[in-house]
Amino acid sequence: MSNYLYLAWIPLLPLATFVLLGLFGRKYFAKTAGIIGTASLLTSTLLSFVAARQYFLEDGKVNGAYQKIIALKYTWLEFSPNVSIDMGIIVDPISIMMLIVVTSVSLMVHIFSLGYMKGEERFATYYAFLSLFTFSMLGLILSSNIFQVYMFWELVGVSSFLLIGYYFNKPSAVAASKKAFIVTRFADLGFLIGILILGFYGGTMDISLLIEKLTVTSSAAFVNITTASFLGASMLTWGLTLIFVGGAGKSAMFPLHIWLPDAMEGPTPVSALIHAATMVVAGVYLVARLFPVYSMDESALTIVTYVGAFSALLAAIIACTQTDIKRVLAYSTMSQIGYMMFALGISKNGGENGLGYMASMFHLFTHAFFKSLLFLGAGSVIHMVHSNEMKDMGGLRKLMPVTHIAFLIACLAIAGIPPFAGFFSKEEILLAAFHANKLIYGVALVTAGLTSFYMFRLYFSIFWSKESTVHNNHGEGPWTMKLPLIILAICAVGVGFVPFSQFVTSDGIALTTHIDLLFSIAPVGLTLVAILLAASFYKTQNNKPEKAALAFGGFYTAAHKKFYVDEVYLFITKKIIFPLIGQPIAWADKYIVDGFMLALANTTAKLSTSIKGLQSGKVQNYALYFFGGVLALSILFIYIWK
Repeated sequence: MSNYLYLAWIPLLPLATFVLLGLFGRKYFAKTAGIIGTASLLTSTLLSFVAARQYFLEDGKVNGAYQKIIALKYTWLEFSPNVSIDMGIIVDPISIMMLIVVTSVSLMVHIFSLGYMKGEERFATYYAFLSLFTFSMLGLILSSNIFQVYMFWELVGVSSFLLIGYYFNKPSAVAASKKAFIVTRFADLGFLIGILILGFYGGTMDISLLIEKLTVTSSAAFVNITTASFLGASMLTWGLTLIFVGGAGKSAMFPLHIWLPDAMEGPTPVSALIHAATMVVAGVYLVARLFPVYSMDESALTIVTYVGAFSALLAAIIACTQTDIKRVLAYSTMSQIGYMMFALGISKNGGENGLGYMASMFHLFTHAFFKSLLFLGAGSVIHMVHSNEMKDMGGLRKLMPVTHIAFLIACLAIAGIPPFAGFFSKEEILLAAFHANKLIYGVALVTAGLTSFYMFRLYFSIFWSKESTVHNNHGEGPWTMKLPLIILAICAVGVGFVPFSQFVTSDGIALTTHIDLLFSIAPVGLTLVAILLAASFYKTQNNKPEKAALAFGGFYTAAHKKFYVDEVYLFITKKIIFPLIGQPIAWADKYIVDGFMLALANTTAKLSTSIKGLQSGKVQNYALYFFGGVLALSILFIYIWK
C-alpha cells in the first residue's frame, strides 16, 4: 500500500495551486500564475508517468494479471458497520491510464494557454479554474468508493461551469455554462439514485467490494438485486441504467448532448481540456469502472450499446453541416464518445471476449491526444483569424505551417488512416462490433466514413479552399502555442503503437493483437473515398457543396438545425413544463403556501394589536387583573371542593 502513497500528490498539487491562485492570484501572481499552474501540472504529470512505470512494468502484475491495489483508505462517514463513505485511492490499469491522459492533456493546455490567454485581465483566475478542474478529474479517477466518485463528479460539473462561463460578460457564454450545468444536473440525479440502489442491495459503496458482491451469482446481494424488480426490470438493471444516465450526461450522449456544442463558448484551450480528453470521457470511464457489474446484466449493456451507436451516427451527420469549426469538433467528440460507449456495450467480461472493453479504452487513450490536438490547432487558427466560421478561413497553410501539419496529422489519426493512432484503436472497435453485432458494425462503418468526410471538410476549408485574406502581424503564435501542437502531433502518430492490449483489459490479463490487414480493407477504403470526396468539394472553391445541400433538401436543413433537438427541449419546457407544471406550482407557492404564512402572520398581528392594551404599564390595572384572577381561582376551587 505505502508504495503508492505518493499518488495522493498528483491531485493535491493542482488543488494547492487552485487555492493559491484563487485567493492570491490576481493580487500577487497576476503575471506568474501561468508558470505556477504549469509547474504544478508538470510535477503531477511526471508522478503519473512514474506510477505507470511502477505499476505496469514492476509490481502491478501478479500471476499474469494486473491487480487492483488500494493505495489509501480512510473512513470518512460510516452509516452502518457495512456501509460507509471511504476516501481512498484505487490503482488499476484504467486509473493509471486515465492519470496519464488527464495530466498530459492538461499540461499541454496549460502550456498552450500561456500564449493564447496572455493579456487576459483574469489570467490568474483562469489558471485557478484549470487547476480546480484538473484536481476534480484526478480525484474522480482515483476514487475507490462510488460515493467518492460522485462527489468529485459534481465538482467536475462545478469547475466546468466556471470554465465554460469564463467570459461572464458574454451573454452566450453565461447561457452556455448554465445550460451545461442544468442538463448534467438532471443526469446526475439518475447517477445518484443508481448509486443508492447498488449501495443498498450490495451492502457497500466500496467499488471493489461492490463488484465482488454483484458479480458472484450465488451471493445474497446478487440474488436480492436481481430478484427485486420495478416495472418489469430488475433493480440491477435500474441501478446500472440510472448510473449510465449520469455518464451519458457528462459524455453528451443522446438525448443529453445539447449542452456540448454550446459549451464551445469557453476559451478554446478549455474546449481541448474538457471536451476532448477529460470530462466528456468521464461517462465512459464510469461504465468501464463498473464494467464487471454491467457484464452481469444484458439489458443495461444493450442500452449502452444502442445509445452509443445512435449518438455516434447522429453526431457525425450533424458535424457534416456545421460551419463553426469548434462546433464541428464538438459533434466529432460526441461521435467518438459514442464509439467508446457502444464498444463497451458489445463487450463481455474476461478473456478474448473482452475485446470491446479493451478497444474502448484504447480509443479513449488515442482520442485524447488527437482530439486535444485538433482543438488546440483550432485555437491557433481562431487566434490568427479572430473568427470561428469556416467562411472567414482558407489558404492558411502558408501562414501557419506548424498548425497545418499538426492539424493534418490529427485529421489522419481520427479518420483511421494507418499508421496513425486512431487507426489501431478504431480497427479494434470495428472488429469487436463485427463479431458481436452486425448492425452495430454497419453503423460504426458508416460513421467512420462520415468522420473522415467532415474532418477533411474542416481541414480543406481552413488550410486550402482559397487564397488567404488574413493580415496578421503576430504570426502563428509564440512557442508556448507551437510546442504543445508538436508534442501532441508526435503522440497522434506514436501512441497507436503502444501494446495497449497487454496492459488494459477487462480482467487484467493480456490479449493477443487483433489487427487484421484484410479486415481493414473496407474501413480504410471507405475512409479514403470520403477524404477524396471532401477534397473534391472543399479543396478549391466550387458550387458542389451548395448542389449537394440542395440535393439532400429537407434532410440537410434538419441536420444543419441539429435535428431540432434544442427546439424540442424549448417547446417542452416553455409550452408544457412552464405553463402546465411551473405556473400551477408557482401559483400554489404564492397563494397557498405563502398565503397561509401571510394569513398566520396577519392573524398574529391583529391578535397582538387587540390584546396589547393589557400591557398598558399602569400599576392599578395590573392590580385589578391580579385580584380578578385571584377571585376567579377562588370561585373555581370552591366549586371543585363542593
